[in-house]
Amino acid sequence: MDDSGIIIRAGDVEDWAAVFDLLAHAFHDHPTPEERDVEGSVVEPERTLVAEDGATIVGHAAAYTRELTVPGAIVPAAHVTLVAVAPTHKRRGLLTRMMHRQLREVAAAGREPIAALWASETKIYPRFGYGPAAQRLRMQIMMREVRPPAPLAPGSPDRLRLVVPRDAIHELSKVYERLRPMRTGWSSRDDRWWRFVLADLESHREGATALHGVVYDTPDGPSWYALWRTKSRWDPRGPDAEVQVQEVVADDPAAYAALWHFLLTTDLARSVTVPFAALDEPLQYLVDEPRRLGSSLADGLWIRIIDLPKALAARAYAAPADVVLDVTDPVLEQNTGRWRLTCTPDGPTTCTPTTDPADLACTVLELGSAYLGGTSLAALAAAGTVRELTPGALRQASVAFGWHRMPNPTEVF
Repeated sequence: MDDSGIIIRAGDVEDWAAVFDLLAHAFHDHPTPEERDVEGSVVEPERTLVAEDGATIVGHAAAYTRELTVPGAIVPAAHVTLVAVAPTHKRRGLLTRMMHRQLREVAAAGREPIAALWASETKIYPRFGYGPAAQRLRMQIMMREVRPPAPLAPGSPDRLRLVVPRDAIHELSKVYERLRPMRTGWSSRDDRWWRFVLADLESHREGATALHGVVYDTPDGPSWYALWRTKSRWDPRGPDAEVQVQEVVADDPAAYAALWHFLLTTDLARSVTVPFAALDEPLQYLVDEPRRLGSSLADGLWIRIIDLPKALAARAYAAPADVVLDVTDPVLEQNTGRWRLTCTPDGPTTCTPTTDPADLACTVLELGSAYLGGTSLAALAAAGTVRELTPGALRQASVAFGWHRMPNPTEVF
């Protein structure tokens, strides 16, 4: 408790109804009891923080226990979510108190070297050391203006098969798990999370159909899949339906092309929306008129380094490097100092404290921004937030922190 009389405490199961009402108010939503139950199915009460003014809950922050794919590795990551302060209690430092406590508790637990979140407003979370680590591509495709990729070859033993997503969790999860280690930005999904992702509440559809699924079968079984829904529209000229793509999960070029051919040739539809594509999405190089994909950029995952040496040693690097980083972290002071990062093609990556002269200087935010390989240290240096102290060190570190594929944030949590 501080001088305001507002306490911040660990949450419990009994808080959820009041917390859900707070979130609905803060995010201007009108949720149904069904939404409350579905959202509550993945909440971990022991990982929630509640701000309480008397008997009233006026603030909340939570984290999910999940893994995140990073370059060359899968690491435990605190998935921060459900952050809100009551409008009657804003501008009193409650958010800062909750976020600082959450960061320190995650660090003290020692299980998760990084935290990740999706930002409701992008000016909020840099204050707490979160860096914009993965942008996403949004597409609004004019179907009649692009030639779709080639379909399945006639006579091929492969085939596309429609499924009801909630009834096909076993098949979908096998595909997802096989591809997850290679796709930076993907979060782990156990059975509970699959049920949440595929909950498909009618109140979330905004007039569209239930979620559809198609599986790409090979002689070895289901190997790739896509999830989408459609929204029927008609105008005086005829059909004008919209295909809303949720996921296309395929690492084989022919299968990827076949799934997109299927989606882009949907009867009675004239547009396709894709909210979560990678910046290097292959579809951009398969169509004859990429401008008609209607691509635009949006932010995606934000990353916060919790345990600096463990986080930097956990991921792989695109090139060898031996660089001393002078890092400042005003919240988790144990990260502040000089760290020697050494990575070689054949040996283990190490990140250890050192008294050697620094090659680069930055805050923990810049390391979070660069952590998934989607934000260049050189670009951050051009913005003045990374300083090169040893000539040549910036080029070496910027190449090393990169990755051969852009991160692909696909799921808001």
